[in-house]
Order: sequence, then structure tokens, then C-alpha cells
Amino acid sequence: MSKFGAVVWPKLLLFGDSITEVSFQPNGWGADIANKLARKCDVINRGLSGYNSRWARILLPRLLGVPGSTESHFAAVTVFFGANDAALKDEKPQQHVPLQEYAENLKELTKILASSGVSADKVIFITPPPIHEQTWEKECIIKGCALNRVNAVTGQYAQACVEAAAQSGVDVLDLWTLMQKDGQDYSEYLCDGLHLSQKGNQFVSEQLWMLLQRRVEHLPLILPYWADVDVASPETSLLCD
Repeated sequence: MSKFGAVVWPKLLLFGDSITEVSFQPNGWGADIANKLARKCDVINRGLSGYNSRWARILLPRLLGVPGSTESHFAAVTVFFGANDAALKDEKPQQHVPLQEYAENLKELTKILASSGVSADKVIFITPPPIHEQTWEKECIIKGCALNRVNAVTGQYAQACVEAAAQSGVDVLDLWTLMQKDGQDYSEYLCDGLHLSQKGNQFVSEQLWMLLQRRVEHLPLILPYWADVDVASPETSLLCD
């Protein structure tokens, strides 16, 4: 057993639904963030396809380590729910969460994080992106169901997310608004009307990095650069705390 302590990486937790779960795919926004933080921070994907904020509120304590332990050392946490909460109640009752409950769930998530030592300044909410109804309806028809999400309703949830962030003292990335800014064609950000295209992933990565950067830019490179290792006595370089 080594007498030297374990090398501990700070953590960036990505908590959300399918848009987070698939973010580690090639050219995904999560993969791009992880690449930027190599040797500085472990980026942990806890995206759960189909989940809503109600289930997230129940589950989050199980995903966090014991407060004060090395396992619970988080540099930042992203909270990216709403796309499923905003599903139309009559078409997707198992995923739909009423608007007010959604807002309260988001605020409760920040309290759960705070109880585990993750302060509000480390938390970033991300609103659901807009829905391109014509494209998503085609997907719904293929699956044998009616259109189950509409952009106007998703916009209400995005606004609730922005307001919950302000009330909780956390930053927010308002994708719903940014992707539709100046009346641009936001369909190019979506691969199926709901989930992100390659361009959408790039957009999220760039926008999120602007919020993450100040939270992680101070993190040092973990373990020495190879050229700085003492060749004559590598233990001196590699086993120092």
C-alpha cells in the first residue's frame, strides 16, 4: 500500500436529461468541455434520458458524495432539465411536470447541492432549447404518437428556469432565447426538432464555456508536465503532494 495520498481530480457534474446523456457523443458539447478540462477536472456525465425535474429532485442526493469528502469536491455543476417537464400533459403525462412545480424543483436542487457543499456560485442552470415543431412532429408520427411538445410551452419553462436561477442566485444559460435571437432559423441547432445537432452541440459548448471558464480557469494541471519530471529521481516529481 502506498504511503502517498490518492491523486484527486476536481469534478464537473453534468446533470440533466437526454440532451446531457448524449453530450459525450463525438462532437458533443459535454465531450468538448471534457477535452478542454483534461488533466484539470473530471467531467462526469449524469444525463438520464427521459427524466424530468421531479425525478431529478429525488435522485440528486444519491449522485452526490458525502459532504466534505474528496469525492464531493465539485468545481461546478450544470442542471439541464425542462425538455421533458414541458411535454404536453395530455400527450406525455408520465413526463409532464406542471410549470410551478418545475420551478420549485429547480430551486430545491440548488438547496440539495448546497447541503453537499456545492455553493450557488458553482451551479449553472441550462434552459431547454426551443422545439422545432414541424420536425419533431415527424419524429412523433414515426413513433406512433401525436405532437407532444410545442415551442411556446417550452418557452414558458425556459422562462421559469431563468426566474428560478435568479431566485436561487445561480447563473443560467438561456438556450431557448439565444437560439432564437434576432429571428434566426434555430432548426439548424436541432437534429430532430428536440435534440441537438452538431451545430447545436457546438453552440452549447461555446456558450457554456463562457460561464464555466471563470469557475475552472484557476485549476492547475494535475501532475507535472512530462518535461518537468526529474528523470534521475521521478519519484521526487510524481509522489509529491
